[in-house]
Amino acid sequence: MAEDVLAEIVATVLEVQVSEGDQVDAGDSLVLLESMKMEIPVLAEVSGTVTAVHVAPGDQIQAGHLIAHID
Repeated sequence: MAEDVLAEIVATVLEVQVSEGDQVDAGDSLVLLESMKMEIPVLAEVSGTVTAVHVAPGDQIQAGHLIAHID
């Protein structure tokens, strides 16, 4: 089951914790965001292979921004 991982909030990307080709399980942390001085992990909702990462540390993202794709 493929999934696009989207940002739910306006935030800054602090850390990208996966790379293309990585295997992830549901619940694994993909990126760490910062918003309003809070650190917010973005978790995989499905297990699979990360086929694309669309953010980098320091990026400013908006709600709905594509973070990653998992197949």
